[in-house]
Formats: sequence, C-alpha cells, structure tokens
Amino acid sequence: MQYLHDFLIRLMEVAPFRASLLAAIGAITAMMANRGIAVFHDGLRSLVPEYLEGRMSRKELVATSLALNTSLIVGFGIPFSLTAPIVLVHSLLLGTDIIGIWCSSNRRGLIASGIIGGLYAIALLAGLSSMVELFTMLPVNFTNELKKVSDPIVACFALFPGIVVGYQYGYRKGLLVMLAALMGYVATHAISPLSFGHILENPISIDPNGIALLLSMIAMFYFAIRGSTAESKDQIRTNETLVAMFSPRIERIQKNKWLLLLCGGLTASAATISLSLLAEGPVSQPLMAQGEQTSALLATLARAISFVPLVGTTAIATGIYSPNGMKFVFVVGLAINNPWIAFIAGGLTMFIEIQLLGKIAIWLDKYPGVQACSGHIRTAITKMLEMTLLVGAMVASNAILPGTGFMIVAGIYLLNRTSKRPLVEMAIGPIATIVVGILANLLFLLGIR
Repeated sequence: MQYLHDFLIRLMEVAPFRASLLAAIGAITAMMANRGIAVFHDGLRSLVPEYLEGRMSRKELVATSLALNTSLIVGFGIPFSLTAPIVLVHSLLLGTDIIGIWCSSNRRGLIASGIIGGLYAIALLAGLSSMVELFTMLPVNFTNELKKVSDPIVACFALFPGIVVGYQYGYRKGLLVMLAALMGYVATHAISPLSFGHILENPISIDPNGIALLLSMIAMFYFAIRGSTAESKDQIRTNETLVAMFSPRIERIQKNKWLLLLCGGLTASAATISLSLLAEGPVSQPLMAQGEQTSALLATLARAISFVPLVGTTAIATGIYSPNGMKFVFVVGLAINNPWIAFIAGGLTMFIEIQLLGKIAIWLDKYPGVQACSGHIRTAITKMLEMTLLVGAMVASNAILPGTGFMIVAGIYLLNRTSKRPLVEMAIGPIATIVVGILANLLFLLGIR
C-alpha cells in the first residue's frame, strides 16, 4: 500500500507538459496499431497484413504481439530506461503495439486504445521515476553505479564504423577507419577548447567523441559509396517491378499519412535535448543524459540510416509503417533544441519519408554498397553494445559488491546463453546490475557486509 501511495504521489509530481506529450504519443501510436497503420516491432509489422487480409485471427495476432513484445519491454526497454532519466522508445511503443492490437477493431476499440495508450505512457513515466526514487531510499543506494553501466558506450561508440567497414571490406580497411577515429579524438582533445589566441572570451569546447565519430562515419560512407558498382542494374528493374506490384500498399500508407505526421512531430519534440523525454536507442540515451548533443545526434543518424532498407522494404511489402518512420524524426529532434520547431520539422521529415517511399527503395539498389552497409551498421552497433554494456555492468556491479559483482554479472550473462528463451544480450548488463544492487541490499539487511 505504501508503494502504491508513493506511486500516486509521484504521478501528481510529473510535469504536465512532459506527461501530456508522452501521453499524446502513446495514444496516437496505440490507435495506429489498432487500425493497422503503423506498428513498432519489426517482426510484428510483417504479421499485421495476415490479420487484415483474413489469414490470421485477432486472437492469434494478440497472442503473437504479447509473446514478441512483453519480454522486450521487461527485459530490454525498462532496464535501460532505469539507467538514465530518459524513456527508451522501446518501453513506450512496444507497449502501445500490444494495447492497440488487444483492443477490438471497431470504433469503441479505437477510442479505448487511445485512452489506454495515453494512460500507459503516463504510468510508464511516473513508474520509472518512482522506481528510481525507490532505489535511492534503499540502504545501499546503487543508482549512481547503475548510471555508470552505459559509460563505456560514450567512449567506444566512435569505433563502430570501423567494425562496419571490417565486416564489409576486411579488417585492414576497418583498422584504417578506427585509426582515423582515434587520431580525431586525440587531436581534438589536444586543441580543445579553442580560443583562437585568446581572441574569444568564452573558448569553444569541442567534444572529442563527437569528432571521432564524425570522422569514422565519413570514412565508412566513403567506402560504402565507393563500393557501389554498376552490377545493380538488374536489381533496379526488379525493384521497380516490386514497387509497382505493391503500389496499393504504398498508397495505403500515404492515405494515413496525417496520423503519422502528427506522431513524427510529437516524437521529434520529445527527442529534443531541452526536453530529453524520449531516446531512440540505448546508444543515444546515455549520450543525451550526459548532454552530449552532437554525439547523440550522430549516433542516432547512424541508426536511422541503418533502418532505411528494413523499414522501407517492409513498409512497401506490408503497407504497414513504423510509428517513428525511418527514425530520422529523432535526428531532427536532436538537431533542434526548440520543441515547437522540432514538432514542425519532425512532421515535415515524416511527410518526405512517406512521399518518397518507393523512390528511396529504388535509389538504394543503385548503391548496393550503402544498402549492405546499413545491415552491417545494425550488426556492428549490436555487437558493440553487447560488449560495452557487459564491461560497464561488471565495473558498476563490482563497485556495488566488490569481487562478487564480477562473478554475478558473468554468471547471468553465460547462463542466459543456455536459456531456451534468452533475453537480448545487450540487456543483460543493466539487468545484472539491478540484480546485484538488490542482492547488496538483502545482504545489508541480513547484516552481511
């Protein structure tokens, strides 16, 4: 009862504008999922047409959405959201997928999905704040250590373009890209802050991680574009046929563009550094929390580029879009600090994506190197996150329980690999650190120091 009371108090303390913004996103995304306009989960998106075209029942779709999304919310979205005071978009939109599909497909179901989706968003915001507050009240307060889990991401993320090039063109070229990132970091660290011979009263500070990431991304796209050859001509004709074949499904997305535009604008507003309400992924989230705007923007840009082929091709084939589109609305939000301007720019970005959907797919086949690069980007980022979060979790857990922390994190990580239904490996770090923190408090209560 006491925890419920504390939760209700925390609910009343949530800033009205932030709560309203997140509630609006939750309501719209749940309604779009209910109508089969947009679904966040990539795997679920391909199943919605099966229901819409009568090959799958509503009950089967609901059961599938629960199976796919619930474990990701509990095992991925929420643990990451606890490591920083910013909601990870997966926590919100995986939930609204379930809500939208669970509600009936009639008009009442549409209204109910919007109401429940909005309430879910507010409860998520208040619940995460309450949980962090609860951690601070424990005898062993491990909130500071929990935030350190993502520290290695900030230092290592500039290396991922080198991994991408290594996958695509061999380790030697990958090593060159990594060296470019390292030299950029060292050079920037040496000259920053810039005062131009004391001409400037307030010297300009340059983020070494941001410059290192920028240089390595430029090198990555240089190799990708250079590797694109004329062998894609047959693919262009095939893709044109594919686009023509599924043109009714593209038209379906364009017909429902106004809800998508509204969602894109609201998401861009929530992603601004000034609000720092919603993060695109586990890479940009800690960067946003530390105020690293440039690095967060570049990291999100890389993620957005990696999702262009995936979101674009599934949208053309299914007629179902992603609530965040190709994720460029997050890039827009991070580039613009003003939430109101970001709202307009985010809506415009979503409009351009939808209108150019078919042309983007055809353009990608003209540059097969870029298309292949996008797949390697997702793989490289995932591998980098798994490694850095495991290292961060070990350091953080050892700070909570010296010696034992290392053992517990390693044990959870390795046992997860033996499970029949393993959790996403990049989520093991935050989860293991929370487990160590709770164990430290239990040992404290038992009088074991």
